[in-house]
Amino acid sequence: MDMVSWAAREARRRLEPLGARWVHTQAVAERATDIAEVVVVEDRATLVVAAYLHDIGYAPELAATGFHPLDGALWLREQGHERLATLVAHHSGARFEAAARGFAEALEPFAEERSPVADALTYCDLTTGPGGESITAAERLANIMLRYGSASPVAEGLSAAADTLDAAMQRTQARLTRLPHATH
Repeated sequence: MDMVSWAAREARRRLEPLGARWVHTQAVAERATDIAEVVVVEDRATLVVAAYLHDIGYAPELAATGFHPLDGALWLREQGHERLATLVAHHSGARFEAAARGFAEALEPFAEERSPVADALTYCDLTTGPGGESITAAERLANIMLRYGSASPVAEGLSAAADTLDAAMQRTQARLTRLPHATH
């Protein structure tokens, strides 16, 4: 079985019972498929696989720490998928929330990949709403802040990550506009 099929199956099996989380995940993977041309051919499947698995740590059976990027990364490392583990561990500026939650040290064993794939994963996550709708990154971040509250570690992490997230969004948008049929 190819990696995209495996990731889709695992994400569905583990996240479908969570309702909206599965809807969001499917839409993030769809968006990753749509924009995959922003990364080199060899990385396109990796982007889609990471999109399917970016929130896998929300699955109750994988929740070792309660911090979904870390829990997903730990599970992926156990499965022998180191690159995916690092992408999931650090998606959407997770290191900043990890610091706010006291998990910075636990995240350290996962090297942060700084690449078009990591940028595109963040782009896909931040432009997909909780119901799978296409939204702006500003709308997505405002929605997250509203759901978790301004005094939460999530809000603290997002505030600290603002420049990093903005830079990833800008780099991906620039890559998208360079595509011959740019409509994104």
